[in-house]
This record gives sequence, C-alpha cells and structure tokens, in this order.
Amino acid sequence: MSIPVQKNDVVVTDIIGLTHDGEGVGRVDGFTLFIQGALPGEQVRAKVLKVKKQYGYAKLMDMLQESPDRVDAPCEIYKQCGGCQLQHMSYEAQLRWKRQHVVDNLQRIGKLQVADGTGIIVHDTIGMDESWRYRNKAQVPFGMAEAGQGTTAGSLVGGFYARGSHRIIDMDECLIQHERNDDAVRKVKELGRKLGVTAYDEESGRGLLRHVMVRSGFVSGEVMIVLITNGARIPQVEKWIEGIREAMPEVTSIVQNVNKKKTNVIFGDETKVLWGSEVIYDELDGIRFAISARSFYQVNPLQTVALYRKAVEYAGLNGTETVIDAYCGIGTISLFLARQAGRVYGVEIVPEAIEDAGRNAALNGITNAEFEAGPAEVVIPRWREEGIVADVIVVDPPRKGCDPALLDTILKMKPERVVYVSCNPSTLARDLRVLEDGGYKTVEVQPVDMFPHTTHVECCSLLVRKDN
Repeated sequence: MSIPVQKNDVVVTDIIGLTHDGEGVGRVDGFTLFIQGALPGEQVRAKVLKVKKQYGYAKLMDMLQESPDRVDAPCEIYKQCGGCQLQHMSYEAQLRWKRQHVVDNLQRIGKLQVADGTGIIVHDTIGMDESWRYRNKAQVPFGMAEAGQGTTAGSLVGGFYARGSHRIIDMDECLIQHERNDDAVRKVKELGRKLGVTAYDEESGRGLLRHVMVRSGFVSGEVMIVLITNGARIPQVEKWIEGIREAMPEVTSIVQNVNKKKTNVIFGDETKVLWGSEVIYDELDGIRFAISARSFYQVNPLQTVALYRKAVEYAGLNGTETVIDAYCGIGTISLFLARQAGRVYGVEIVPEAIEDAGRNAALNGITNAEFEAGPAEVVIPRWREEGIVADVIVVDPPRKGCDPALLDTILKMKPERVVYVSCNPSTLARDLRVLEDGGYKTVEVQPVDMFPHTTHVECCSLLVRKDN
C-alpha cells in the first residue's frame, strides 16, 4: 500500500486519541499521524514533518474544531519545555484519559477483561484538589547559554530540556515544582553566574556543573541542595556554600555528587556532604523518613499517601499476616504496612536504600519490619527455605516492571494476595498476564494521578489466588 502523505504536505485530520507521550493521533486515508498539541475530538490542519512506513509525525498548524477539554496552558514555556505534556488539557479530562490509558493497556497488552461486574474493576483516577506545585524534588540540568537564547551568551543556564532534545530551556519557575525548589535552583544559578562557574558540556566533556537537585520536605520545611559536578574540586566552594545559606536559611543540607562519566545518568558514585546534614526529614501519614541525596522517595507526597493507603487496604491486613515488600526502597510502603501487619520483610537491591529503610524503621519505633539488600528473586526464595511464608506480597518495581524470576518466585510462594504498585501501565499489564496465567485473578485496579499535567499514571492493583 502506498503512503498517502509526503513530507511537507499540509493535511486536515480528525484527532481520535492520544499516545502514551501525549501526542494527538490523527489518520489520513488510514495512515497514522502523531501531532503534538492536538487533543481527541479536534479537527486540525497539520504539516507533515516525517514519514515512516507505518506512521508519521506532523506539526499542528491550525485548529478547525476545538475540543471542549482544551485549556490555555498557564506555563510560559510549556510549548518549548519537555517536562509536561498535558497542560493544554483540562485536569478533569486528564484524569479520564489516564484511566482509559490503563484500561487500554490491560486489554491490549494483558488480554484482560475490564468490565464492572464480570471483569477487572478499574476505578476512576484519584486526582488532586490542587494539581500544581506538587513536586518535592527537582533535577535540573545546567549548561552554557548560546547566542540568541535570551540570556548572555556563555553564562550559566538551568532548566528542562526542550522536547525531543538536549537543548536546555532556561527557566526560573516551574509550576509543578514546590516554590522552595524553584527558589533554590534560581539562587544556585545566580550564585554560579557571579562566581564564574562553568557548566558541563556533553560533547567536549569539559565544564563543572552538570545538574542541581533540590529536595524539599513538605512537612518539615527542610531543603537539601545537591550539586552534581564533573570533578571533585569546586572553585570558591566556601563562597557558594555561604551564599546559599545566606539566601535560603531553610537549607539544612548541601551535598556534592561527583560524576565524571560521559553518560546521561545523573548521579555518579561519589557523594559527600559539603555542609549540614547528610539527610533531610519529612513525613508521610505520620511516618517520619530520613531522605538522603540518592534515596528513592516519591515526588508527590499527598498522592503518595493516597497510593500507599490503597496498597494497605488491598493487602487486607488484620494484624497477624506476614508481608513481603519487594523493591522496598527506603521502606516507605513497608512502614505503612507494618502498622497493620504481624511482620514485614523488605528487600531492595540498593544497599544504601536498605540502610535508609532500617534507619526509618528505628526513627518511627517500628520493630516488626526488617530489611535485606539483594535481588528480590534471590532473597525471597531463600527466605522461603528459611521458613518465611508470606500471606501477602507487595511489589513496586521500576518502569521496566518485575523481573521474570520474581514473578516465578511469587507463583511458587502462592501468597493469598498480591498487591502490585506500578508506574507503567504497559509493564503492569504484561506482568498481570503472567500472574493470571499462574493462578491469580486481578480483582481491581486503582489509578492514582501522581504526576498531574504529565502523561504518567501510577496504579495499585489487587490480585487474589483463584483457588481461594
């Protein structure tokens, strides 16, 4: 079949859906075009930019029919920045789309039946009353301004990458970040410019400052600033520290991470405290956590509480159960579970996270939780040999989903319930299929909007053994 469009053609198309990246999906004589900025229900005129065998990309030119879900994005650099994808869509429509996105993945990838009463119940997405300023962590890349970038050429810039590139859009405000994060990044940038700090250049491998990370405790008000540098020596470091402390009294920790590798990975292996504490503290639902520079800690504390409460609800605890928390991180879900379980065992491959988990249990006087570092698919079978039998297994894997060996371990251990917390609906659907084929039934799925105005959605799923 011949492709009905060519590069630079201007076409009119109806938008019938959104991709997982938030691009509008249009069709021209059956040929699919992805159009950034277009919403379902709209008719648009678009210019074809790139054509492949099965699909192409086009640029939105004119709106011929506008969706009732369209709103004006409040961020001034929204169209350039790649941080958010859905600011032009009403928040209510975002929540509806995220639920449908989960349903589509369960049906298409997991081949699972979704229907109230006869199949898996997928609840409405839990949203936020106030969907802005929710992030407690900022990770901002730094670079040197180019001519025509709106800043003096050769001066320090920091912001998010432009869509589909590594070109930094300099910014002083991000509407999904807590105001303290914005303030900290802005002050670090101003001080860096005054002190003549250079930024890392990806091509040459030269320059000092790669990223600035800021963590804010929503309850504690404490702030940590992490300078990620291409080398151990920071010129005039004392002046930088003094300037930060003077400008932001709420800063209680200033940390340096050294990353000399030519890589897109943000952190290097060496981390040291330049001033203050090695951790900041914050609370989730009355549980206190110590958070270090490299700890995994959910970025939206309000929605984290909603998500973890749902995980505890799905675990169905009465105070006697043994629970295993795979991918336990710094023990956040584990400690939520421990308040209602008999015993909780957490496993995590990152040793530093396990140290944090033990510290957090002690911090809260929780004595019925213990933690071990190692791969879950290795540690959990050994626990089984030692006589630890789980009534409930909770998993909260990274975006790639569960290791196949862990899924096999779950099927062999045969817990009464499995609670699967996921940040990726496609790998969730894949893994639910494996568990279903191994003897489990997916009862319900609760989407939670952890990242408003982006395409990301978290889910909490409940599975029970079919032979119960």
